[in-house]
Amino acid sequence: MPPRKRITMHDHAAEAALFKRRALFTFVCVFLLLCILFSNLYHLQIVSYKDYETRSNDNRIRVVPTAPSRGLIYDRNGVLLAENQPYYSLELIPERVSDITATLDELNTLIELSEDERESITETLKFHRRFKPLTIKSKLTEEQVAIFSVNQYKFPGIYVEAGLKRRYPYNDLMTHVLGYVGKINSRDKGLLEKSGNWKNYAATKDIGKLGIEKFYESLLHGMPGHLEEEVNNRGRVIRTLKVTLPTPGQDIYLTLDLKLQQKAMELLDGRRGSVVAIDPRDGGVLAMVSSPTYDPNPFVHGISSKAYNELLNDKSRPLINRATQGQYSPASTIKPHVALLGLEEKIIDERTRIWDPGYWQMPGVDRKWGDWKKWGHGWVDIYHAIVESCDIFFYDLVYKVGIDRMAIFMDRFGFGKSTGIDIFEESDGVMPSRDWKRMRYNQPWYNGDTISVGIGQGYWTTTPLQLTNAVTIMANKGKRFTPHLLKSFKNNTVKIDVPIDEQPPIELKDPHNWDIINEAMRQTADKSRFTDATYTAAMKTGTAQVFSVGKDEKYNANTIAEHLRDNALVVAYAPYENPRIVLAVVLENAGWGGKNAGPLARALLDEYILRDEWAVKP
Repeated sequence: MPPRKRITMHDHAAEAALFKRRALFTFVCVFLLLCILFSNLYHLQIVSYKDYETRSNDNRIRVVPTAPSRGLIYDRNGVLLAENQPYYSLELIPERVSDITATLDELNTLIELSEDERESITETLKFHRRFKPLTIKSKLTEEQVAIFSVNQYKFPGIYVEAGLKRRYPYNDLMTHVLGYVGKINSRDKGLLEKSGNWKNYAATKDIGKLGIEKFYESLLHGMPGHLEEEVNNRGRVIRTLKVTLPTPGQDIYLTLDLKLQQKAMELLDGRRGSVVAIDPRDGGVLAMVSSPTYDPNPFVHGISSKAYNELLNDKSRPLINRATQGQYSPASTIKPHVALLGLEEKIIDERTRIWDPGYWQMPGVDRKWGDWKKWGHGWVDIYHAIVESCDIFFYDLVYKVGIDRMAIFMDRFGFGKSTGIDIFEESDGVMPSRDWKRMRYNQPWYNGDTISVGIGQGYWTTTPLQLTNAVTIMANKGKRFTPHLLKSFKNNTVKIDVPIDEQPPIELKDPHNWDIINEAMRQTADKSRFTDATYTAAMKTGTAQVFSVGKDEKYNANTIAEHLRDNALVVAYAPYENPRIVLAVVLENAGWGGKNAGPLARALLDEYILRDEWAVKP
């Protein structure tokens, strides 16, 4: 017989109480959730309204930075030296292109991309942000722009951009002074970020790389503007809401004289060398030429690696600014300064005479130091010593003066240190001393070292700019200015002259010593290249050995390699009574200074001093 089912008795009171507790708990949970919901709605719509409205606008409004136009560069007479020229380029946004290689292959059928351009794109893409535009082809012609515009629908993520690019109308004439602009690289970016200026380059792709373009980047660049554009959810522009114009860079005027620069380059005629000319009245650089040179325009759009390697490996070193970086023995061009030292230290005076038999011997030493004139000059005073460039006079003088006093004195004229000119590419040169030789070679200083340095040879090296600056101080009778290239700049419509940096003058114990040396340089010019000049000039020539000739050997320019021949130098200024121009000419491996560099100095002074007279001639 199967068991009977037990009848369950329900406790309705307990069940009702359980239901009430559960309902209350659920109600409380729902109430709390509603409170949280309304609290968040209040926070979103009331408390954080402004914040989320801004975020919403950020999704709806796109801010596009706009690049400022770069300031122009003029010479002292208002001739344009660096301008901005319209250009077109092809830009690619990597994240919008699914297959970049295939796209570039197809694009190449319309617009040719060189191997260098393809390699550059590939290398740049490795570190380039995918959402930022990348230039894949610059300097598009109008025909190329038209061809791409017709086929643009085939290339999503690629577009034509118009803008302004730097152009140097005189090509290679001003390269070593102006420098050039080029694409901003990772090093440039790091420096801009460190200085806090990176935000000002949001729309800029180029930056000054060398010369004036680099030194005065802060003046020339300007400040960016921006566009506020309303866009849809696909990024398409609906309308422009606001335009903030960029502030263009400031135009600058240099101290350079274009005609003098052109004349100097013409006279150098591709030979290795340099010309520097300074206005002694304020230290403004009138000309600065380094030869050979190169065209900076290819660097603006990106020079090919092949072309750059050709410049880099060129034995004539066109990339070097010889005017400020070339280091040469000053040779006899510094004999006036050495003679001034002798007067100042009272080792010699205006009446001092020595006998020159064609050689000089140091007391107690058998070696003979020869003169360039092997039979000698006979009795020589300070005037004849400078005019005839008598080595024996200066051997004897520097032996008595010593290297210690010489190094201190020449430091006052700027030898062995940068001049402070407003470009970064400048070498210090070498003004040797006991301490310098000990630090450089760990060797003591010998009297024989002093003898060589006393005629501008041996360890002494200087740049053409330093040499010109030292002669400028001589012509000014101690008055000193820092050489500079910037004359003025235009702030809005107002042209502002840059203050002249005048340094404390060199004061001699006897100011008449200036007159003695300058008179000797005047006599040198009068008996040399300026005999028939209609104005009075002063000058000194020099011939610097590139290598040492053995005791029993004879220097013969016809039998040695060209790169071992002597350097030719000359320094000059005019008019003698009230100098308006001081210059130095250096010709590498050209031989005798007076014969080869002298005619260039005369032609340049004629160009500058007689220009007004030539202008009125029919």
